Amino acid sequence: MTLPKAFCQIGTHVLIIAICIMILLPLYVAISTSLKQPADVFAYPYKWIPDPICWQNYSDAFRFVPLGRFLINSVIQSTMVTAVVMLTSALAAYAFAYIDFVGKDFIFLAVLATMMVSGEVTIIPNFLTIQRLHWIDTYWGLTVPFFAGAFGIFLLRQFFLQIPRELYDAAVVDGCSRFRYLFAILLPLSRAALGTLGVYTYLSTWNQYFWPLIITNRTQMRTVQIGISMLRDAEGDAWNTIMAGVAVVTMPAIILFLIFQKQLIRGIVGGAVKG
Repeated sequence: MTLPKAFCQIGTHVLIIAICIMILLPLYVAISTSLKQPADVFAYPYKWIPDPICWQNYSDAFRFVPLGRFLINSVIQSTMVTAVVMLTSALAAYAFAYIDFVGKDFIFLAVLATMMVSGEVTIIPNFLTIQRLHWIDTYWGLTVPFFAGAFGIFLLRQFFLQIPRELYDAAVVDGCSRFRYLFAILLPLSRAALGTLGVYTYLSTWNQYFWPLIITNRTQMRTVQIGISMLRDAEGDAWNTIMAGVAVVTMPAIILFLIFQKQLIRGIVGGAVKG
């Protein structure tokens, strides 16, 4: 290995480590703060390791706001949206990739065009629709507007196009119906793309704040992101308790990402290979 090449590799590793530290440092500060006593939060010099560890902050976070109920609501909302989005995206992507019909290219471009529309533009029409359907303070109101999306259709279509067309032709010759080919052959071969879509949809739904805020009035229907805001309003400067709530809300998303990180990377890379 030549000296310049060794220096380049060392520089690359140092840069990667520096970026990782920048990303992980706020998370570490939040978790360490959640384990500190109030007097240690703004202590000088800064205490990087909590001593003593105060687990009471977590019980206080659940006591001051119904954080458990918020977690249940967010799990239900994210699970419903993720399951339906994966189904609708798979059906639409299958049609765009394998079925010839009049206006297919135009409709697909129209679907892609919706990705350029800011989500804030659709807030008022969606709210008026949910209000007319009397879905305020319901799980339907929290989830139905997000049951379909252009990103999932585009991602799965790109992945479906990578699978040899001859496999579909052979299945049709053997008498396989379109739905059977989709669910028995195509989707099992597309686990990476489905995992990517599932993780992305679940996390984006989990992190929603504005839509649950305007579509729910009762405290019992609020989600975790609103719960953190309520905890901040209730506790004021008690950052140790607030950070305990933040840690509780963040951990499910981190665990989900760690479990499906391989599928997430494979799906993103695979979907970018073929246009």
